[in-house]
This record gives sequence, C-alpha cells and structure tokens, in this order.
Amino acid sequence: MAKLTDHLGRPIVAVTGIGVVTSLGVDKRDNWGALTAGRSGIHPITRFPVDHLNTRISGMVDFLSSSSQGASALTYELAELAAAEAIGQSGISGDFRGPLFLASPPVELSWQSRFAMYGQSDEAEGYARLLAVAHKQNGTDVFSSVMFGAVADRLADRFGAVGLPITLSTACASGATAIQLGVEAIRRGESDRALAIGADGSATSEALIRFSLLSALSTQNDVPEKASKPFSKDRDGFVLAEGGAALVLESLESARARGATVLGILAGCGERADDFHRTRSKPDGSPAIAAVRAALADSGLSDDQIDYVNAHGTSTPENDKMEHLSLSTVFGERVRSIPISSNKSMIGHTLSAAGAVEAAFSLMTMLEGVIPPTINYDHPDPAIDLDVVPHRSRTAEVSAVLSNSFGFGGQNTCLVMTREPV
Repeated sequence: MAKLTDHLGRPIVAVTGIGVVTSLGVDKRDNWGALTAGRSGIHPITRFPVDHLNTRISGMVDFLSSSSQGASALTYELAELAAAEAIGQSGISGDFRGPLFLASPPVELSWQSRFAMYGQSDEAEGYARLLAVAHKQNGTDVFSSVMFGAVADRLADRFGAVGLPITLSTACASGATAIQLGVEAIRRGESDRALAIGADGSATSEALIRFSLLSALSTQNDVPEKASKPFSKDRDGFVLAEGGAALVLESLESARARGATVLGILAGCGERADDFHRTRSKPDGSPAIAAVRAALADSGLSDDQIDYVNAHGTSTPENDKMEHLSLSTVFGERVRSIPISSNKSMIGHTLSAAGAVEAAFSLMTMLEGVIPPTINYDHPDPAIDLDVVPHRSRTAEVSAVLSNSFGFGGQNTCLVMTREPV
C-alpha cells in the first residue's frame, strides 16, 4: 500500500492547487514566465502623489480593478483571484468544504477616507459624526469593510469554506504561517483539506511613509527595476509590493482517493520567535537558525537533502546578512554550492503575502525543474558567499526546497516542500 503518513505517523499533506497574483501578472503561468525570464515588476508609483517621498517606486498591482478602491478591496481581490485559480486547478467543484486560513495585513481606513467622511456629515461632533457617515456612505458599513477578519469572511462565503475562517498577521512571515496552520489542521485530522491564502494590497502612502521612517525601503528610484538587489553589496532596502497566492492543501489519502494531481508535498514547518528587537534580528541569528532546523526536523529531512533555498532575501542590509549567517550555520560549507535565490529581486516584498507567494514559486521550481534567478546581482557582497543564481534562471532537478520567511516583530517561519512523499 502506498505510504500515506509521514515519519511521525501524521497524514502526509499534499498540494493539489496553486494560484498566484503579483506585479508580474495574474495567474501562475504569467508569473512563472516572467520570473524565470528575470523580468521585474517594479515600477514608478502612479496611484498617489509621491513628490515629497524618499521612495517613489513599488511592485503595486495597478492592473487590477480594485487597485484604486483601498487596501481592503484590493487585498480581497488578490486573495479571491489566487484562491479561484488554486481551487480550479485542484479539481474541487462546488463548496470547498474545508477551513480557510488567510494571511492579511492589518488594514485600516486611509486618512483621505476619514477626512472625506468627517467633512460630509452634519451630525454631532467627533466620533459620533464619523460613525454616522460611515454607516451611510454608499449604502455600506465602511467600518466593517476594514475590520480585521472581514476579508476572510467574504472569502469563506465565496468559496464555501467551513468553520470560522482564520485571519492572521505575523508580518512578513504571515503567508508561510497561514500554510503552516493549514498543514497542522490536516495533520490533526480536523479536515481532509484546507485553503491557505496570503494576500496584501496595502501598499498605501501611509505604509510607504511608515517603512521609510524605519529606513527599510530602497531609495534607488531612478531605475525601478534595478532597486531590489538581494545579497548585493549596494543593497539599501526592500521595495514595497502587493500580491497574493493560495494553496489547496489536502491529505495525500484524500487527494489520491479522488484522483487529484499531486503538485508537491508540504513536508515540514518550523517557527521560532525572536525577542531581540521589534524590527532588527538577534545578532547571532539563533531564532532564524532554530526555525530552519525546526522545519527540517518536522519534515524528517537532513540539511544535505535540500536542493534549493527560496530565500527571504529582502535586499535590506541587515536581513540578508542575518539570512546568510543562519543558512551557513545550518548548511556549513555546503552553503556555497546550494542554489539560494530571491524572488523579491523581481516582485519586491509583498509583506503579508510573501511567504505564500514564495511557497507557490518553490513548488513551481520543483514542478518545472527551473530555479528562478536573483537579478540585479551586479556587485556581490564578499561577506555573503552564496550561489544566488545570478541574473539568469537555471535548469536543475529539484526534489526538496526550503522556503524562508523572516518578519518584523521576530516572526520566523520556514517551510520544507518536496516533490514526492518523504
């Protein structure tokens, strides 16, 4: 009988559907074609005035209909498009009939919306005045539209998910954490399937200003497609971006029983907190190291069985240095020869969606036998000795991938994916 449980006796978790939307396009085929061609989706910001901003570039998805309707509407559209593609590929028809886990930004009303609502009302002063307008504007409850969890509620209704939809926000690790929660639900036997989504349409002027105040963003505006340069000596910050990705997770037994195509296996998840600083990583990299090792242990694989690392690779001076330290500690001398590339060099940093987007690309890497490149690697950092697959994609047989997500607030989540059951 075919193996259906892992090394710890838990149900093996398969991926039967993948969906992706980024600044490179809508659907995984368009994204994959652009990604493997080394094409950048980073461009000048046109959605709002940037005259007085230090950073004037982004990986926004301006081609979507909701891109001018606010972060909540755009996050929903990104999630809905990705989920629809993933469920369509999985072959599941009708209601999804499984739990939904959404990684989403903590969306809030823009200041423009707040001022507009305040100015349109003749009601009582202050909060009561704002509240009255919010409940009347366009016949909708504006406050409800930006409440944390509202997007997941709409998605659950749209796809027929069961149970209470879970919304989580663990900074840049959110997308990977959503996948982890889906994996754990299946392993516990709570469901045969789960829908894990990461989506982020929050590249607003407020977000741009806040990240600029943290000195986290690149200010290399003149040639936008060259600004994100992970692991390069002249890297100066990440590029804010938007995107979404979804995975249909299913027990291998369930997938085989209904004749579904198995696209890959979610073999391991590792998570560790870093309490050193709100935005900086612990200097010795120990939390990131522990997260990588935890993912490997959970998968039952050793470090020498990993064929490729999809790096967090944000292009910030500190993150890339810390990620090199963590990987060199785990992989030892082999770290110089294992391919380690960053999709963020082309799509920018999709924040809450990043872990899910990069998990989707990791699965595509195994399916297609092609490793996406790290572009803009024109000035290698001698302190970071890695094979970053510079400039051009590489044909390779990849059977196991480690995908890293290291976020602000000490959120570290790593995933191990394999082509076949371990």
